[in-house]
Amino acid sequence: MSLDTDGGDVDTALRVLSESAPDSESHRQAREQLVVAHLGLADSIAWRFDGRGETHEDLVQVARLALVNAVDRFDPEKGSGLVAFAVPTIMGEIRRHFRDTGWALHVPRRLQELSLAVASATAMLSQDLGRAPSPRELAHHVGVSVDDIMEALSADGAYNALSIDAPAHASDAPAEDTLSESIGSDDPTLEVIEDRMMLRSVLADLPDREREILKLRFIDNMTQSRIAAQVGISQMHVSRILSATLRDLRDRLPDTAP
Repeated sequence: MSLDTDGGDVDTALRVLSESAPDSESHRQAREQLVVAHLGLADSIAWRFDGRGETHEDLVQVARLALVNAVDRFDPEKGSGLVAFAVPTIMGEIRRHFRDTGWALHVPRRLQELSLAVASATAMLSQDLGRAPSPRELAHHVGVSVDDIMEALSADGAYNALSIDAPAHASDAPAEDTLSESIGSDDPTLEVIEDRMMLRSVLADLPDREREILKLRFIDNMTQSRIAAQVGISQMHVSRILSATLRDLRDRLPDTAP
């Protein structure tokens, strides 16, 4: 099996992974292909946590290990795509890494443990629901109140803190550089990569006609009347298909996606 990363090969790898024996060569190759195909996703999530006191290399390692765990735990029969499951899993593991390495502010042990439980529940529910869970859903799953969930989520910011005068540890930075000299703004293109991978996953599950109509409308910028003439249906039918398809996509994408 080649290590192509297009949608068809990923779908094939997912099918082989679910149908083959765990100790078979085909299972190993499919698992490897899925991990390689989504390394960019893991690395982009690691970048989002850069500059918070941990080296970039450590964050990438944590993110990639979390990706491997997500591939191993993914159950395609639950309906959501691998990306929709992997994103909260990777983010949860990176947050766990920060929690395990210490807290910049004093946080009660109860909140630390609840934060870990919330991260685990988020990954599990994201696959079951096909989207990010709400605080109420998390509260029901974990068995605590919504206020407790909100408190645990707010405690996520109490990670390790470094002085902005601390030396920068980037491999390409001069030894005398400090963190204050490297502070910049978020790169919006990283979020676009993540959003596109999520959208690609859910679009792959659409029927061919719905996917084609979306392409004609939003990529080729065709009017509904031209689409109707090309597809061979009425303009009203095109409008109904677009409305239903967009509503379905919004329901299936995580709440954090646009």
